[in-house]
Parts: sequence; structure tokens; C-alpha cells
Amino acid sequence: MNKRIVTTLLASAILMSACSSSPTGRKQFVLLPDAQINEMGVTSFNEMKQEVPISSSDATKSNVQCVADRIIAVLPDKYRQQDWEVVVFDDQQVNAFALPGYKIGVYTGLLNVATNQSQLAAVVGHEVGHVLARHGNERVSTQLATSQVLALGYELAGEESATKTAIFQGLGIGAQVGVILPFSRAHETEADLIGLDLMAKAGFDPQQSVTLWQNMSAAGGSSTPEMLSTHPSNSTRIDDLSKGMPGPLAVYNKLVSEGRQANCY
Repeated sequence: MNKRIVTTLLASAILMSACSSSPTGRKQFVLLPDAQINEMGVTSFNEMKQEVPISSSDATKSNVQCVADRIIAVLPDKYRQQDWEVVVFDDQQVNAFALPGYKIGVYTGLLNVATNQSQLAAVVGHEVGHVLARHGNERVSTQLATSQVLALGYELAGEESATKTAIFQGLGIGAQVGVILPFSRAHETEADLIGLDLMAKAGFDPQQSVTLWQNMSAAGGSSTPEMLSTHPSNSTRIDDLSKGMPGPLAVYNKLVSEGRQANCY
């Protein structure tokens, strides 16, 4: 059996063994143990705490912790029972994140755009959605598999030549635009919808997720064309959130009728 056949069979075996499903039922590709990804997340978070100032505002930290706690309280058992750590970083980035290993970071700059508890909950729910859907593992796995396939193809493609080099440089760009970036946009859209569900169950107004992205647009978003961006455009996000709104809004309205909506601020 020649090298090409062996390689094809090996790649097929990896693909078959690495398939799983996200919380929305989307088929995904994961190669690495979750424990390894979690360890990477914890290491990155600890490094950030050493490098980025942490907010000294007790009120800000209390508000953010309250929002995060309510989101965590409605997670599936596997995630709710973990020891989540929430840190507010004193930095004007309009951003937040959640890392494998159960770490949540919020930058104070985000609070200038997410102007109420429900808008902040939309961001925190979205970021936690990335963790629930194992997007970090999927992203690393996709990049690892893509690079290995291109490297292997280069080895099997024969003698060195300018034409061969140009073809594989083009394939590398094609893989980035055609595989890795769309996967990332799919992750963002999926995290938006997971976050919408989480924030509503936690007692936050899901309609504020749309207002948040309107605020983001007004504050000036990315000018990169959507096809070449890792994130959907603000208008695409707003459309997708609006389409996914009826179910979460019904959940939230029921909590309001029972007096169980969130009251963090």
C-alpha cells in the first residue's frame, strides 16, 4: 500500500473519530481532549491577569459578577457546577471573552457600549456560549488539520518548482477564506443564539441584544468585508438575533410575569 493511500485512510479515520455535535445540533470537528484545551485557557487567563490591570471599582465588579452569576446559574449541570472565575479588566477595549477552563473576562471599555444589565448579559451569554459549544477546541482542530493537509499535499506534489509553490500559497489563502474564516463566523452566529437563550433564561431582556449591536454599529465597527472577517457584520448579527428572538422573548416575559427577572444594576 503506497504512502498516498495510507495517508488518505488515516485522514479519513481521524475525520470519522473527531466528529461531534454542538448544543444547536451543528456537526463539528474536534481533535483535542477538552482537558488540554481547558489547561490552555487557564494558562492564558493567568497570564492576562499579570499583564492587564484589573478594575478597582467595587460597584463595577459587583455588577459584572451578578450578571455572570445569573448566566452561570442556568447552564447545564456539567458547566454550572464548575468554579467559574470572573475578572473585570481596566482597559478601554470594547470586548469581553470566556475561555475554556471556566474563565470570564470583561473589559471596562465594553461598559461604555453595553449600557445596561441586559446588554452586558448578551455579551457574557455569547462568550459563555463559545465555551459550551467547544468552539476553542473546534477552531484549534480546524487550523491544525488544515495546516497538516496542506503540508502533506505539498510533500506528495512532486519536485520543487515556482508553479508548485504558487499553487500551494494560493491553497493556503483559499483554506483561510474558504474554511477557517467561515467556521469562525459560524461560531459567532451560534454563540449569539446560545447567548440569547441563556440571557432570557437568566431573566435578562433578550431584545437588548439587538440594541447592543445597534450601539456597536453606532460606536464604529469593523470595516473589513464580511467574507474576510472572522465575525459576521453587525447587520447580519442583528438580523439573526431578530429571527431567533420569539422563543427567548417568551421565556423572558414569563419570568417577568412571575417577578423573577434579573436585577443586577
